[in-house]
Amino acid sequence: MTRHGSARARFGPFEVDLHTHELWKFGTRLKLVGQPFEILAVLLSQPGELVTREELRTRLWPADTFVDFNHGLNAAVNKLREALSDSADAPRYVETLPRRGYRFMATVEWVEAKRVMAEIAMAKTPDALLGETVKPPSPAEVTLEAAKAPVQVQATGDRAWPRYLIGAGLLFATLLVGAFVLKTVSTDGARSSTRSIVEHTRPLTTISDTATPAFSPDGNFVAFYREHSQQGESGIYVTAVGSDQLMQLTSNENDRCPVWSPDGRWIAFSRLANQAYSIHVVPADGGREQKRNAEDRVTATSAAFQLTSSDTAERELTTGGVVPRHGELDWSPDGRFIAFAGASGIYFLSLKDSTVHRVTDPPSMVEDWGPAFSPDGQKVMFVRNRQIGTPDEIWVAPIGGGEGTRLLSERGRISSAPQWSFDGRSVIFSSNRTGHPELWRVGLDAPDTAVQIAEAGAPAWDPAVSRRGYRLAYERLLRSLSIWQMNLADSGEKHRYLTVSSTSDTDQGPGPQFSPDGKKLAYMSDRSGTMEIWVSNRDGSNGFQLSAVGGAGTPRWSPDSQSVAFDVATPNGSKIVTMNLHGGAPQTLTADAFHSVCPSWSRDGKWIYFASQRAGDWQVWKMPATGGLPVQMTHHGGHAALESLDGKFVYYAKNPMAEPEIWQVPVEGGPETPLPLVRPGTWASWQVVAGGILFVGPSLGHQAVLSFYDFARQHTTTVAVLDRIPFWLGATSDGKTVAFDQPGQEQAQAMLVDNFR
Repeated sequence: MTRHGSARARFGPFEVDLHTHELWKFGTRLKLVGQPFEILAVLLSQPGELVTREELRTRLWPADTFVDFNHGLNAAVNKLREALSDSADAPRYVETLPRRGYRFMATVEWVEAKRVMAEIAMAKTPDALLGETVKPPSPAEVTLEAAKAPVQVQATGDRAWPRYLIGAGLLFATLLVGAFVLKTVSTDGARSSTRSIVEHTRPLTTISDTATPAFSPDGNFVAFYREHSQQGESGIYVTAVGSDQLMQLTSNENDRCPVWSPDGRWIAFSRLANQAYSIHVVPADGGREQKRNAEDRVTATSAAFQLTSSDTAERELTTGGVVPRHGELDWSPDGRFIAFAGASGIYFLSLKDSTVHRVTDPPSMVEDWGPAFSPDGQKVMFVRNRQIGTPDEIWVAPIGGGEGTRLLSERGRISSAPQWSFDGRSVIFSSNRTGHPELWRVGLDAPDTAVQIAEAGAPAWDPAVSRRGYRLAYERLLRSLSIWQMNLADSGEKHRYLTVSSTSDTDQGPGPQFSPDGKKLAYMSDRSGTMEIWVSNRDGSNGFQLSAVGGAGTPRWSPDSQSVAFDVATPNGSKIVTMNLHGGAPQTLTADAFHSVCPSWSRDGKWIYFASQRAGDWQVWKMPATGGLPVQMTHHGGHAALESLDGKFVYYAKNPMAEPEIWQVPVEGGPETPLPLVRPGTWASWQVVAGGILFVGPSLGHQAVLSFYDFARQHTTTVAVLDRIPFWLGATSDGKTVAFDQPGQEQAQAMLVDNFR
């Protein structure tokens, strides 16, 4: 306890528990341990007050500790600021008082450690809230007893609320939240055209670094892979939905992609070793059910494979000499087969006699992977990959073999195995069609119409659907994006260097853009709690927040380097806004209800280009920089336009999808023609510079290659190779320096969606 009588504090989007030494941001636990956490605890105990360096030394570094105290303290404070996405130059939480110490600046709210009713409602099922015991099935009932206990909901004070009042209150709250969601959900025109509304999206567990979730047959349990820094802690785990109790089944960091047997007693998974996969099974109870007799065990699993009462540990399955090429597996509904991908198609492994037979026969240089049995067990779905530059496809084939049928040709890359809906009438898959992996749903009767089903802004893949319906799990990636720069004028190997650290905790930022005079850098950051436009010196120093509108993005400079145009997401459509660096209110240029995004200035400063669907589909428009009627520039598709430095042409992405073509149109209008040699990875990973276009796209296999397209020679040359394709690319007008986003700390997290239909 602190002097405030509580060990839990809230400030901004953060919550900290001084007793358990845990820090959360928006409900997601962050990694902060050791002295950085202890410094935070000390600062929180005296908010607004000076905490001297000597006081920190006395409390955190014992007198007999022989270390460089100044270096150690500075390093610990830097780690704390990194976790809080804070800056020493423009602090929001930890302020430095030179040569004296530190002061915590934000307002601190001390709260009780108990979860309030609303928090319980977000984490538990309605039955549990009403005091009903949710009885989990075998096998985990032996080891996860805590998951079966009823949740006790109490009012403040000593009197308990009547159960019928709790139920009525929760029903009213649910209806109210549902009405609010229906009223406020809007479409981000730069990312997708349609979204489905879901309720109660939350982390599957309170721990991070969880991936590849899979539901038990009854939908009450989830198996997943957990990555852990401590040896022996990584592996396959099982948890009951709504419980924080975990059961570890394996302890190998190379285990992936768990899948349940139809009777719920076994879990199959893949293990990667020496660049090759193998298939293993393990009891879903971890081998702890020792009292079941051999006859019961054999009877329960006779449709799959014969085991004895001594078979309580992990077991590798033989695959008849066919080496699995991917980790994704699926178990047939009748329990007879495990499907996997080999070098020549999709294979079924018989669990009765260990024979293997091939089900699909892809053409040469084509790969089939990601098998998924239909709920009725009559078909198998899979992904068919061709070569770079051609669409990925989802196919369906009969389990007995024979000619399959193509369900859809996807505009983006499919990043994980697709899944059937619980009724088998639609398919859920992950695609980067908007530049980021996101979840989509397509009906078998309308394969050309895909609806986005996961929240925007967070990469999502590895969907899992409960066969009992109404639950969806998936994996998302939490990452902090940073801005890096690279000097292209350097001779020899090009070296990147960090400019702005942790600008954003979502994939919406940072969108770095150099001012035309080369002195400033504009970018996106959510460090203030909402996504806003920030401006700094070219090297990232002396940053300050320019906008305070919420949901700002895609900054672009005016020719005189004095103003920035950007788009703002509102419930009535995305708007184009401009702001001057030297003060004044933001000026909204598009006041209609159409989505208007991705602005950029003409070289003479008289016009602002932008993308809009006001004509039915995405096209490039322009309007006077002082406001006025929009003028349509393209008629065959267009997005994210940039004018050439000589003011003769407007270059633009053909669409907002992944790997778009870049086209051109004369400034005064005319024929729309493609640049066949320019294919950036996203609609934002390219930039017009003197003499050509710099862009980053996939090449040389799957590497991220920075290339330059020369207008005069109509020729593309390789400039440098990056670690990965950034979503955003900025460049100075002379093309000698580029800025781009790259992820910093990354954490995978399994998410759960209730009431999914």
